[in-house]
Amino acid sequence: MLSISNLNQYYGGSHTLWDLTLSIPKGSCTCLMGRNGMGKTTLLKCIMGLLPLASGEVLFKDVNIRALPVHTRARLGIGFVPQGREIFSQLTVEENLKTGLPARSDRRKQVPEHIYDMFPVLKKMLHRRGGDLSGGQQQQLAIGRALVIEPTMLILDEPTEGIQPNIVHEIGDVIIKLREAGLTVLLVEQKLPIARRVADHFHMLDKGRLVISGAIGELSDELVRKHLTV
Repeated sequence: MLSISNLNQYYGGSHTLWDLTLSIPKGSCTCLMGRNGMGKTTLLKCIMGLLPLASGEVLFKDVNIRALPVHTRARLGIGFVPQGREIFSQLTVEENLKTGLPARSDRRKQVPEHIYDMFPVLKKMLHRRGGDLSGGQQQQLAIGRALVIEPTMLILDEPTEGIQPNIVHEIGDVIIKLREAGLTVLLVEQKLPIARRVADHFHMLDKGRLVISGAIGELSDELVRKHLTV
């Protein structure tokens, strides 16, 4: 589904991503892991076209998307939920969801009903401003907005950060349902229980380098201590 080869990225004079080569299989949920500041969010932004590459290639469905703008990548089928949610606080829930519609290839004007089936709270609060929602509700709104385009791949940057436990569990349920429906998921997640619950593969970054990849069952306590424990 997604293939990254020899990717390098710089921020000012700092070399932030080093010769990254990895792949995300179709229909999988892959967890991108590592301590804070190791390059996880930077990599996601490179995939989405929010940051330029110094070198390397990014292929999505065998299409080289390196030079494509963000909106074109979305139309190809990549949904993105950024860290911190980044909803529009002054727009209503419905208006927030509709901001995703222009990225649909079919130019649909209405939010698909299955978004409300997945997140019933959004339908109840359809006319409430996004800024008035709780953190967990805002995260559900951010995920719903990304799903409005009906992507074939969904990228989630720490979707459970600062979220109450019951909503964390609900978000995990949603990711599992999406996987079962055939959606490919790339997830940055610091909470090990949910990562182990929803993911089937992992990639570990350390100082911008890929240090280990494998099936989620291979994520041992030793690897956690070495690469994740602060």
